Amino acid sequence: MSEDFSGWIGKSEVATDTLEPTRSNAMTASVGAVTDFKAGDPLPLLHHWLYFWNVQPPESLGTDGHPAKGGFLPPVALPRRMWAGGRLRFERPLRFGDDVTRTSTILKVQEKSGKSGQLVFVTVEHKLAVSGEVAVVEEQDLVYREAAAPGSITGPAGEGPEPQCTWHRTIFPDEVMLFRYSALTMNGHRIHYDLPYARDEEAYPALVVQGPFQATCLAAMAQRELGKPLTTFEFRGMSPAFAGTTLHVCGEPTEGGVSVWTEQGGAKCMTASAS
Repeated sequence: MSEDFSGWIGKSEVATDTLEPTRSNAMTASVGAVTDFKAGDPLPLLHHWLYFWNVQPPESLGTDGHPAKGGFLPPVALPRRMWAGGRLRFERPLRFGDDVTRTSTILKVQEKSGKSGQLVFVTVEHKLAVSGEVAVVEEQDLVYREAAAPGSITGPAGEGPEPQCTWHRTIFPDEVMLFRYSALTMNGHRIHYDLPYARDEEAYPALVVQGPFQATCLAAMAQRELGKPLTTFEFRGMSPAFAGTTLHVCGEPTEGGVSVWTEQGGAKCMTASAS
């Protein structure tokens, strides 16, 4: 590829939104919990991803359902794109009712070669502030990949063994759950709800469970088990998780924090650490 994207580094944009509780109540309902968040309550960890929608008209969408490349993000030619991981630092709580300003800046664009072929990583920083006071600093790692060969991506062969961990819960991600999370985050990526596209265009064997959905479940477990607010959370996607197979949310204590992960069929899908 060897395209020059140096002109995109440092590019910035600003968005604003009000954290109304309806979306978070809908998010928790989608995984079987009942909440009644109200103005003034703390926003659950990573629920800020339910806000700051980037709604584009049909002519401004790519074939994958994402906003077309070349807007805020650089126009990388590789066809597949996904959220590879991220790092967050929590300075102060966000609360329902807050008017939040998000300042997004492209920090770096890196081209790499891996076992799966050519890759381009784009790192974006988001700073979320209320009345000029920064509450959350986040870095997102986005990865662009070559097209996958048919049959090259495999799903779990079965439910797999029971995970060996200190803390454990299970989620069964079905098509409705994936659709609802995509709707709540305005994520149009078709691999999460359009099975023919996921299978025929991106070579996945089934619908793909959203990485941010998994990270949100992991952050909730980390905070619940630590028993106090998190200051940092870092996560990384390891392999895709798919609809139709039990997703295990697992964790164990570490010195100064926790290690948490998701797995399907005995294989880890996402790993994370929190303090």
